[in-house]
Amino acid sequence: MKSLCIDFSKKRRVFASLFTVFYILLSASCNPLKEADRKAEKNKVTTIYPTVAFDSLKAIHALQPGNSTIRGILFTKEKTSLGIKPPLGQKVYAQNTLVTLFPVTDYFNAWYELRKKRENKRTIVYMSNEAFHYRLETKTDEYGRFAFENLKPGTYFLQSIFNTSFAHTGQYYTGRSVYGNYGTAAHEYEYKTFYNQQNERIEKFVEIDQDGEIQEIKLK
Repeated sequence: MKSLCIDFSKKRRVFASLFTVFYILLSASCNPLKEADRKAEKNKVTTIYPTVAFDSLKAIHALQPGNSTIRGILFTKEKTSLGIKPPLGQKVYAQNTLVTLFPVTDYFNAWYELRKKRENKRTIVYMSNEAFHYRLETKTDEYGRFAFENLKPGTYFLQSIFNTSFAHTGQYYTGRSVYGNYGTAAHEYEYKTFYNQQNERIEKFVEIDQDGEIQEIKLK
């Protein structure tokens, strides 16, 4: 009889603990502010920076004028559901799109390596404001062409944020059916156009070995 009382007491304590946990979870889910705080914490984005000291003199030296040129064309192709750009896919050229050039310094390399290791949906790796200041910018023309002139020999990093959309038109089932005299059903279709938005960060390292060199590249 005594052991039965002990077992019942243990079960009651377990039940009470489970009820307490359930009550806490239920209370949190019913509280809009706590639910918003929980979602905000879950979706919080962390910003990190390289720990290497930025040397402005190296950046200034890397951007000193020279006689070399980087000429390029910026374009993309629509990605498949697997995230692959088909080799024979149609090219879309970037019009009036910003292209940025950074000199590759020790600080830049530290930023780039940190980005490869740490960047994801919840973590963004930024340069310092001072480091980001030392860059060149240009825009593509209507054919996707761009150029950076008066460069000296060195290594450069080109980057562009290319946002575009791909239109698809075809017959789509309306969800309605028409029934004939003999009970046969014919599905109704109509032509519709939908757009697939594609946002990309397109980047490339470019090396200039000799002063006066002209590098022609594809930024894709």
